[in-house]
Amino acid sequence: MRLAFLTSLIPVARPDTGFEIANAAILDALRAAGHEVTAIGFLRPGEVPAVPEGAVVIDAIDIENAAVPARRKLQWILAALAKGLPVACAKLRLAGEGRLIEAVRAHGPFDALILNSVMLPGAFPELLSLGPCVLVEHNIEHVSARQSAAHSANPLLRRLFAREARLLERIERRLWDEARFVWTLAEADRAALGPAYQAKSAALPLVSCPARNAAAETAEPAPAYDIGLIGTWTWAPNFIGLDWFLREICPLLPSDITVAVAGRLSSEMPDLPPQVTLVGRVPDADEFLRSCRIVALSSRAGTGVQLKTIEAMQLGLPAVATTLSCRGFSEMPANFSIADTPQAFAQALIARLGTIRAGDRQRLDGAAFMTGQRAALAAGLAQGLAAANGEWRVANGE
Repeated sequence: MRLAFLTSLIPVARPDTGFEIANAAILDALRAAGHEVTAIGFLRPGEVPAVPEGAVVIDAIDIENAAVPARRKLQWILAALAKGLPVACAKLRLAGEGRLIEAVRAHGPFDALILNSVMLPGAFPELLSLGPCVLVEHNIEHVSARQSAAHSANPLLRRLFAREARLLERIERRLWDEARFVWTLAEADRAALGPAYQAKSAALPLVSCPARNAAAETAEPAPAYDIGLIGTWTWAPNFIGLDWFLREICPLLPSDITVAVAGRLSSEMPDLPPQVTLVGRVPDADEFLRSCRIVALSSRAGTGVQLKTIEAMQLGLPAVATTLSCRGFSEMPANFSIADTPQAFAQALIARLGTIRAGDRQRLDGAAFMTGQRAALAAGLAQGLAAANGEWRVANGE
């Protein structure tokens, strides 16, 4: 099939955020299945598409809150209020108005349009008229916005998040009706769509890196840190989990246990315990994770699937995780511990670190996990495209 992959961020050679890693995984799987895919959307300034010949860049522009000055954020809010849109959609409308729809038409026709998250079709509802559409729900966005509102200490931000939740829910429910098929990234999110959408939806298991046999990597250098956390902490649901870890779990850990936090940092970071080091964005997420004895997966909000959890499983790394961090997985590796209170989380970290320091690295082979994920991802994609292709043929009298 000839497909358009419409996305706010076109994948680059080294994807940074969980959203970008998921985008790259889906695009790679579609191309591996033999489909001709054109990614249409935006890039950050200075970046280059991973597959330049398969990309149409509408503009190189910062569209993330953490990367722009207050003046730009105010412009987005005012545009959202004027257009009756969520801020997340209004900023895309400003960036692509007069160009995005025209680019899709110019490079078409397409057998199907893949709407990568609700934000672009929320900003450009005209996309639904350009061909059969399949929606990718990275998260149930209105639920994530509602969680962010509940956890925000800033009254103004609470109101803005609550407004986002109301408008996003309206957009999402409309898209669930109008799209030919819906892909979620977790079975829990698919269930959240409701009974009416089970026949037209599938969950896409994701992969994020080449498989490594971590158990066989005996030449690894000594770890630089005991505990590692990595994520895009500027995204409110992610920051809720990091804030919980730093405020409530770290004080329960012995002072000789070192903690490293990698990724884009929020401007609302709390005071840091002395054993915590902020390393910022790292050039290689896998290398950072393997430099830590154990991974902490402390998610407390959000929907969708946690890419950090997938990365730990693929690398065969030991981890302590909240139940929410493991959403989308029915079976956990033997080197994972589940804990949902600060006391249980800290105790599980201390216990596993004791075993690791005694000489048992607690590493597993992630190759089998990777193989299963790839096969299930290909099957889920094929199911959605078959539904879109069938609808398209019927509509055109074939």
